[in-house]
Amino acid sequence: MTRDDALALAERYLDDGRCRQDLARRVALATESDAGQPPDGRLRDYLHDEMRPALEALGFEVRLHDNPVAGAPPLLTACRIESAALPTVLCYGHGDVVSGQAGRWGGGRDPWRLEVDGAHWYGRGTADNKGQHTLNLGALAAVLEARGGRLGFNLTWLIEMGEEAASPGLRAFCERERERLRADLFLSSDGPRVQAERPTLFLGSRGAVNFTLRLRCRERGCHSGNWGGVLRNPATVLAAAIASMVDARGRLLVEALRAPAVPPAVLAALAEVPIGGGPADPVIDPGWGETALAPAQRLMAANTLEVLALGAGTPQRPVNAIPPEAVAHCQLRFIAGTPWQDLAGIVRRHLDARGFEDIAVEITLAGAATRMMPDAPWVAWAGASIRRSTGQAPHVLPNLAGSLPNDVFADTLGLPTLWVPHSHPSCNQHAPDEHLLEPAMRQGLRLMAGLLWDLGESGLPMPRAACAA
Repeated sequence: MTRDDALALAERYLDDGRCRQDLARRVALATESDAGQPPDGRLRDYLHDEMRPALEALGFEVRLHDNPVAGAPPLLTACRIESAALPTVLCYGHGDVVSGQAGRWGGGRDPWRLEVDGAHWYGRGTADNKGQHTLNLGALAAVLEARGGRLGFNLTWLIEMGEEAASPGLRAFCERERERLRADLFLSSDGPRVQAERPTLFLGSRGAVNFTLRLRCRERGCHSGNWGGVLRNPATVLAAAIASMVDARGRLLVEALRAPAVPPAVLAALAEVPIGGGPADPVIDPGWGETALAPAQRLMAANTLEVLALGAGTPQRPVNAIPPEAVAHCQLRFIAGTPWQDLAGIVRRHLDARGFEDIAVEITLAGAATRMMPDAPWVAWAGASIRRSTGQAPHVLPNLAGSLPNDVFADTLGLPTLWVPHSHPSCNQHAPDEHLLEPAMRQGLRLMAGLLWDLGESGLPMPRAACAA
């Protein structure tokens, strides 16, 4: 069979109902990992009962692994070795999801039941990430069928069940299983495309540090008439502290946390990338953030400080009292080269210098940033393959605006990383009515089958490596 046959077989996976059946089973497993509770059996069931047989049917040797972090969810590895002389590709997915938020979905939809309404495939995990790795496995099956049961390269899959809870233990696991995960290229799908109708290829991700600012002035609230004017209001003080860090136009004011210099090639790659404009996309605020940059450059080549939640008193039913405490949950999104490991110290010194010594700073979540240059050889290869499969050149992003555990693959395992998302900007991931769009799914099956087919062609300029048993 030919490359075109492989792409046609990948589309058949969508048309004959197998994709719908597979994804419906996977969505039905309520694999929430973000509730702050110890993982339950559904996380292991997803790996043992759903992923293990699917991968074994494709010729993989599958193992389930306990997480190096006590109490954290398990992981799965699957290796398919055709020859130690062939190159190896590492693929990744996560089977955990965020809270289903039942009762908040439109049209009475159940987050744990796949519902297809026209081009929309609804269900928790459809976009993030069950639907995306389901499409990739469907494309893989098509290529194996077209090539008579062979790929022409070795393939390893890694599936975790804690990505929505900041991937506990993933780095330690990859360090421990470095030989089993040894590869020449990382290829995966997560996150959204820039536009629903056109492929995206991104090469890294912005990092994120979540931190809390808290000021407690006293043990109880005090009547604002009896004490207003002589007692500090922690909400007022905290608001002033935040205003010293980010201005009213969203511009980061802490110099040490501003984005480092960005290579011209990165800025050039992002200059013409469109942001927004879809029917369900929010309207971009033109005067917000680093306005000297184009919108895509602001998202992917700049650092931003966001206030995620802000609280004092009882907003649902305010009373005439000075609140005893105020809290702000903040987040720094940052690009490679930012000294994020010292964020607590940088913020502490910034606040102290402005008289806010009694505001406490606590880091709650952190992940590194990664970036690969858009002129890297693998990028040209992948772009040409995607263009051949879809008739469209992909939008190429040196890094995604959001965050993924890409540093584990790029830094810990030392791999070039290619991400080819099948979702779209308005997919409602992490919100009610999460969904995939069937046209993007169809295109995703074709382009992934094309990438896997092309990886098996001879003469690719790749180093030799194989998955260790």
